[in-house]
Amino acid sequence: MTANELRKKYLEFFASKGHTIIPSASLVPRETDGSTLFTTAGMHPLVPYLLGEQHPGGNRVANVQKCVRTGDIDDVGDNRHCTFFEMMGNWSFGDYFKKEAIEWSFEFLTDPKWLGLDKNRLYVTVFKGEDGIPRDEEAIATWQKVFSAAGMEVEVAGEDEIIKNNVRIIPLGTDDNFWIAGATGPCGGDTEMFYDMRPEEGKLEGKFGDLVDSFRIMEVWNNVFMEFNKTVEGKYEKLAKPNVDTGMGVERTLTVLDGEYTVFETELFKPLFEKIAEISGCGYQDSDETKKAFRIIADHIRASVFMIADGVTPLNTGAGYVLRRLIRRAVRYGKLLGIEKDFTVSVAEIVIQNFGDFYPELKKQREIIFAELKKEEEKFRKTLENGLRQFNKLSSTAISGKDAFDLYQTYGFPLELTIELAKEKGVIVDEKEFEEELIKHQDLSRTASAGMFKGGLQDSGEETARLHTAAHLLLASLRQILGNHVFQKGSNITPERLRLDFSHSEKVAPEQVILIENLVNSAIDAKLDVLSEEMTLEQAKSVNAMGVFESKYGEKVTVYSILNNDGEVVSREICGGPHIKNTGELGHFKIQKEEASSSGVRRIKAILE
Repeated sequence: MTANELRKKYLEFFASKGHTIIPSASLVPRETDGSTLFTTAGMHPLVPYLLGEQHPGGNRVANVQKCVRTGDIDDVGDNRHCTFFEMMGNWSFGDYFKKEAIEWSFEFLTDPKWLGLDKNRLYVTVFKGEDGIPRDEEAIATWQKVFSAAGMEVEVAGEDEIIKNNVRIIPLGTDDNFWIAGATGPCGGDTEMFYDMRPEEGKLEGKFGDLVDSFRIMEVWNNVFMEFNKTVEGKYEKLAKPNVDTGMGVERTLTVLDGEYTVFETELFKPLFEKIAEISGCGYQDSDETKKAFRIIADHIRASVFMIADGVTPLNTGAGYVLRRLIRRAVRYGKLLGIEKDFTVSVAEIVIQNFGDFYPELKKQREIIFAELKKEEEKFRKTLENGLRQFNKLSSTAISGKDAFDLYQTYGFPLELTIELAKEKGVIVDEKEFEEELIKHQDLSRTASAGMFKGGLQDSGEETARLHTAAHLLLASLRQILGNHVFQKGSNITPERLRLDFSHSEKVAPEQVILIENLVNSAIDAKLDVLSEEMTLEQAKSVNAMGVFESKYGEKVTVYSILNNDGEVVSREICGGPHIKNTGELGHFKIQKEEASSSGVRRIKAILE
């Protein structure tokens, strides 16, 4: 079965079940859509409808959604990680629920009219109950009825999660079978379907997790039963109308249908590998190194083509930074294969040929895609060779942060490229010293203003007021550098430091940290007035003031605004904390740490010097 046939069958099946077929949304989400730079799941563009808004297509919709996940870029090249992928999904907005979703999944998977997979090779997981939420007995009972109707009597695994005898239903905990897109929002337990990939090895037995890790069984479908909305306080509130959100990856499903071990053996990648082989003179199967390089090049250029078609261009910030990293990583792995000429456009041509019929925007944006790839590849090639030559002169035991910084400053090597090169040589990079070097370099230009600052504020209340104001500038700078998907998710301010949690799914690169610091310090150096106004919550919304927890606001709120010298808004937030009168009172802003806080949420700790 080809990818086009699979997509067509899926949409035909759910159209027959009363679903409206909707097009894929853009890879670049609307600002209101959540906490990521890209559309990361089929449900991402549909969150408003999962929360109760009326969808123009009715209460049942289905589509094939293009997605990008960038948290695993460094893992691409193994046998399963991809940056770009397609997710077939069907949704119920307060209409059908667990019974229909499970029955239809089994029908589409096993009926010869549709996919015709062997029912005897199918295993399922359900939510076992945790965090005060009970075990999903309804899903278990529904699966038992479905299997029984197919002539199969099945058992439920115990706490040991062992598959043996007739066990085909495995209850698992929150980490495996409870789904939420970010830190907050619609969520619920799920049921996932797995397929035995190697029945020739005999009866399937063993601990469920071990069977997944060894790729004996592979997940093909995930049905999420959204019964709750998780609040910013961490509470699970029952939704008035529960929803169904399902996801079935095109790549994984083709892998199962083709009887292959990885997505890279399917028709989605074979034509790309053939082009890379033609350009490089290497074979995909020549060695583990060539196999990894082929996979990275194909994945990264495929993702780049879709990103550019949806309006992303290579930049040093936000989504553009991810695109730049993907293109440059593809070029470097091309060089490892011996490709010395520009080649990304040639591979992109195959991507457009393969996907352009289903995603017409690729054909429409063809010339723009080619132009952006060519420009970025040429730019990177100019610095790559000299940088690699310099890198190879460095220590064979460890790379100092100063050397890594010199590669960044002189040759345009992002830190992650130096780390990746070092990893291949079995060498460690001093990342902490690299960040110190970056900060030192930026501080040189601010020595006068930073050194001359003599804080007249002495008591802890005044220190807190300074940090409150700095937190506003930090949030504004994060949104400018990382994108408008960034929102405050919590904060903690003491007289010594500020801590800000914000929506963002990836580590903030050291270079971006410096850019964020620079923006805050630029606002400080400009000595801007901090204006305070009392208004109604509706008035605050009308002037686009940012806020965090609306439930905590009264009828009247205080809005703090910082405008630049041209009268443009730098920051405008609803806040109840103390603030200073002018940014010139803040001194020098310095980020001490950037780290993960929770799923989809990052944390920055910073001080004022």
